Amino acid sequence: MEHIENLTRYVANFVDELSKSGLTDVVISPGSRSTPLAMTFAEHPDIKEWVVLDERSAAFFGLGLAKQTKRPVALVCSSGTAAANYFPAIVEAHQSRVPLIALTADRPHELRDVGAPQAIDQLKLFGGYVKDFHEMALPEATDEMLKYARTRAARAIHQAISGNPGPIHLNFPFREPLVPDFSLKNVWGEPIREPYTIWHQGKKKLSEEFVKHLADRLTSTKKGVIVCGPQVDSDLAEAVALFGESYGIPILADPLSQLRSGPHSTKNIIEGYDAFLRGGKIRQSLKPDYIIRFGAMPVSKAFLFYVKENPDITQFVIEEETGYREPVGNSSEFIFTDPIAFCSGLVEANNHFQMEETEWLQQWKRLNEIAKSHLLTASDEELTEGEAVKQLMEVIPDHSSLYVGNSMAIRDVDTFYMTGEKDLTILANRGANGIDGMVSSGVGAAASGKPVTLLLGDLSFYHDMNGLLAAKHYNLNITILVVNNNGGGIFSFLPQSANEKHFEALFGTPLHIEFEKAIEMYQGSYYNPKSSNELKEALLASYKEQGLSVVEVKTDRKENLLWHRALWQNIEEEILKTVID
Repeated sequence: MEHIENLTRYVANFVDELSKSGLTDVVISPGSRSTPLAMTFAEHPDIKEWVVLDERSAAFFGLGLAKQTKRPVALVCSSGTAAANYFPAIVEAHQSRVPLIALTADRPHELRDVGAPQAIDQLKLFGGYVKDFHEMALPEATDEMLKYARTRAARAIHQAISGNPGPIHLNFPFREPLVPDFSLKNVWGEPIREPYTIWHQGKKKLSEEFVKHLADRLTSTKKGVIVCGPQVDSDLAEAVALFGESYGIPILADPLSQLRSGPHSTKNIIEGYDAFLRGGKIRQSLKPDYIIRFGAMPVSKAFLFYVKENPDITQFVIEEETGYREPVGNSSEFIFTDPIAFCSGLVEANNHFQMEETEWLQQWKRLNEIAKSHLLTASDEELTEGEAVKQLMEVIPDHSSLYVGNSMAIRDVDTFYMTGEKDLTILANRGANGIDGMVSSGVGAAASGKPVTLLLGDLSFYHDMNGLLAAKHYNLNITILVVNNNGGGIFSFLPQSANEKHFEALFGTPLHIEFEKAIEMYQGSYYNPKSSNELKEALLASYKEQGLSVVEVKTDRKENLLWHRALWQNIEEEILKTVID
């Protein structure tokens, strides 16, 4: 059997098995050595290919699409540094538990470490940041090798989504010639209705005895706190809400918890905790008997202080799969089970359902209302960063997604995103918390077809402007709200800001860039509102347009710092004056 037929059947069987195992999307960056994979994916009738030129952008595009769809996405690139450019997104996928399948083309073994062009050591390139690495065999089309190709494809999908989801890396050595022949008979293999390998997996469930034991422990005390950090399961919201109401417990809902808005009850949701837990005396007055946490550690640094200051209290961490996410280092009880079943079981086991609110719960609600009264008060001054987030949350479409950048963007969403009835999905790259790849991630999420708004700062926007090309090329509907304070606004809140000699050059890093010209290059609509009303009108207009829309709000870093600090101080002063002696 000649080389081209070996190559074609081997790769086609691999790609077809990915499809049968559930893969629907692949992000391809152009290159020569990856020709067999790229052309075969493009030829497959059931897989949508997205072509993104920049490999770093492509990997984040795939990350955003996988986050939005909750399905694995494949990445295809050529050999050499093309694969290395995947690294930041692979790290983020590992840290935030997102299923990616990185398929890197490579030189065959005889061309490695001999000075051949575009050849680097790609074996285990991503180290421990992938769940599994496998060097694929050279293409053959024997029955045995076609079964091998299908088995490896099925295993890759299963490994990416099972347990804690994450990235998988398969490295493909290819010899020339590289162009497949799709005129071959039965190029996708003999018709098979089912996947070659089928996996069955159940959910972890606690024993009735343990659930009853835990329910007794919780009802024996009155000062519990439920915390829900970043997580993507929208079905968890109703279960946690009912759990909190059953036990009369306040629920501290991170903006990425999917709990702050939606059709579920928000009766016990505390969304202003980041604002009022900044005061040390307030934190001391709220010492809990126990904390139950779902999801990752919340964004709020004030909550981090709250946990650090209470190392002696019982902390339960509920995880669906085995893992360790407790950055504070406090003694914890890890409960590995299905979180929804956990909540339902405890509600059922509670013989003392809270019909009336406890004083503990009422205190949290009073503090929350005071914080919200300040946070929701409109600013009389120029358009502030907090006001921008408030206006955005007011007009963002129902049944849409908000993708939030790091640094100040996610912190302002934490502060100003209040409970409501809109069915929103809130996404962010909070695994590694980097500012890179944010535009590509948001555009990738928009590739799902669901309306997406991306909120980020000017540095994050500049860092990944390459990501705008995919929005232009595929005419994807995305509104990007850029809060431009001409530099790294988050550093103004940190101790580095006190060093005037080096602050601007090393941390403030002003760009002095007119983004309007870049938006024009990518054929997007551009808005530059100067007031809250103008911002609202610009956002509403952008949601009616087809394709890329960028709304830029220009603010001042120093004024933003003073405005935030004054707001937090006013909240603390009122609470200390009216609630806490």
